[in-house]
Amino acid sequence: MLIASQRPDATHVAGFQTWKQLGRFVKKGAKGILILAPVLLHKDAEASDREEGTERPVVHFRAVYVFDVADTDGKPLPELGNADGDPSGHTERLKEFIASRGIQLEYSDTIYPAQGQYSPGKIVLLPGQCAAEEFATLAHETGHALLHGQDRRS
Repeated sequence: MLIASQRPDATHVAGFQTWKQLGRFVKKGAKGILILAPVLLHKDAEASDREEGTERPVVHFRAVYVFDVADTDGKPLPELGNADGDPSGHTERLKEFIASRGIQLEYSDTIYPAQGQYSPGKIVLLPGQCAAEEFATLAHETGHALLHGQDRRS
C-alpha cells in the first residue's frame, strides 16, 4: 500500500544495492519510495525462567527506500520464464491424481492476473493458458495442495 500510494505506476521495485547487483544503477536525483522492511531481532537469553534455545526472534520494522525500475539505467532485466513444449497426456494424468485426492478443479477468469490458485480442497486455473503453461500451473498448485492440504506428509 505504501508503494501504491507514493508511486501508483511502479512496476518493479528494489533497494539501491539490489539494483546494483542486477547490473543497474539508480539515476541521479531519483526519489525513493519509502516502505517498512521487517527486521528480525534476537534477544539475549539471560532470563533464568527460559530454557536454552527457546527464545524467539522479535520482528520490528524500519523505514527503507526502494526505487522503481523506471528510476534506473543499465543492463536489461531478465525476463520471466514461460513454459513451453508438449505435456502430452501428463495433464490428464495429473487431473486424475487431483480428483483421486478429492481436490476439485475449476477454471475461472476471476483469479486474473494469477494463473492458478489453491484453497483447501480446490484448485482454480486461469482459462486460456497454452498446454505447457496449464500443466506447469496445475503442477504448482498441486504442490500447494499436497503441502498445505489436510493429508499433510513430511
